[in-house]
Amino acid sequence: MPALTPDTIHTLTETLADLTDYLRENPDPAEALALVEPFLDEYTGLPVQFADTLRALARAVQENPDTPRTAKGDLLITELRTAAWELADQHTLHYVLDDLRDLYGGSPTSEQECCWCR
Repeated sequence: MPALTPDTIHTLTETLADLTDYLRENPDPAEALALVEPFLDEYTGLPVQFADTLRALARAVQENPDTPRTAKGDLLITELRTAAWELADQHTLHYVLDDLRDLYGGSPTSEQECCWCR
């Protein structure tokens, strides 16, 4: 895996901001759904990935020998884990995408499956 840097993460967040700006321009709903679909994937979408990231951060902080063992530190780690659970609960947004696709008559066909059916 290539080394991650703050710049690579900034690029990711800039891409998400670009998508948000694009969606504010009222694109065709089918195109908008296709662009958002990877973010709402049940297994690899943003809610699940970000929840995993927060859990990994909590673990890294907790297991680091230089982390002060204080009540405040324990609380911060707990808050990260609580936020992770709340984000993971949002994985059900992929059902909203299915319903929106149905609303616009764009249910995936066998040649054009949704990202979590591949």
